[in-house]
Amino acid sequence: MPDVPLLLVAIVAVALFFDYTNGAHDSANAIATIVSTKVLSPKVAVVMAAVLNFAGAFMGDQVAKTISGGIVNADMVSGSQALVLAALLGAIFWNVLTWYLGLPSSSSHALIGGLMGAAVSYSGFNALNYMSILKKVIVPLVLSPMGGFLGGYLIMILLTWSFRRYKPLKVNALFRKLQILSSAFMATSHGQNDAQKTMGIITLALYIFHVIPGTEIPLWVKIGCALAMGLGTATGGWKIVKTMGHKIFKLEPIHGCAAETAAALVITGASHFGAPISTTHVISTSVLGVGSSKRFSAVRWGVAGNMVVAWIITIPASALVASLAFHALRFCGVIQ
Repeated sequence: MPDVPLLLVAIVAVALFFDYTNGAHDSANAIATIVSTKVLSPKVAVVMAAVLNFAGAFMGDQVAKTISGGIVNADMVSGSQALVLAALLGAIFWNVLTWYLGLPSSSSHALIGGLMGAAVSYSGFNALNYMSILKKVIVPLVLSPMGGFLGGYLIMILLTWSFRRYKPLKVNALFRKLQILSSAFMATSHGQNDAQKTMGIITLALYIFHVIPGTEIPLWVKIGCALAMGLGTATGGWKIVKTMGHKIFKLEPIHGCAAETAAALVITGASHFGAPISTTHVISTSVLGVGSSKRFSAVRWGVAGNMVVAWIITIPASALVASLAFHALRFCGVIQ
């Protein structure tokens, strides 16, 4: 049996815990609208989301490859075995804080920010892969919420026009059923994008410790991350469900179906191109787009503004915490 360093075991354990908190923090992304419209009970919705998050984690590995080799130059950080641990500590701190406050911030950008902050602390700004960050992080950071908003707006306009001659009760009855499908699509796409991020961070740690020769994702890493994501989702994030489902815009089943469909399409497309986007950003702006199709005053823009502030500060905040964690680990002798 190979001699596995205790520090690597600790890093993998912390990474899986991050994946667990990601599932708990972001479970609202898939089920908030379906719970708020009372199509499914919270318990049933959470079980469905957990199973489909698990399944979605096995659909491709493009996002995982971006995390493992596209954010930092792996060769430049290969000398710091505790760097990934510092990155995870920064991301977990931000996840827990925003979960406690009920803010639907981005677990994805918390992880990316943590990785960037730890890498810069170890090897300077040259450790960052700027072109990949621009293409795979910054551009999607801007475009994916816009895509969610526009998609939600256009799909809702199309549905409103298509069913304008139907009675409201009949429309609600139909979309109570269809929303189960849209929520399932959303949950699967969430697992496809979010679970792969932790796969990438664990793979980077394995490469730094010279356990694997490259950044290909091992099967056991995929299974472990999928399980952690599913278990985290099963615990739920009910504070964020409340924010997503009630405080932004009062949803009916047709609105939830439109928002989930728009968000899932954007997330699936991003996953195909290896972009680790924020599923929280996308579903939030999809809900905003759906609400705006009715009238702009129907949306509680104050709540939306608070979310935007959280989004903007996520990467620098988690980077700062990761940098502090890196220096603390160095002070304690974990990092030479």
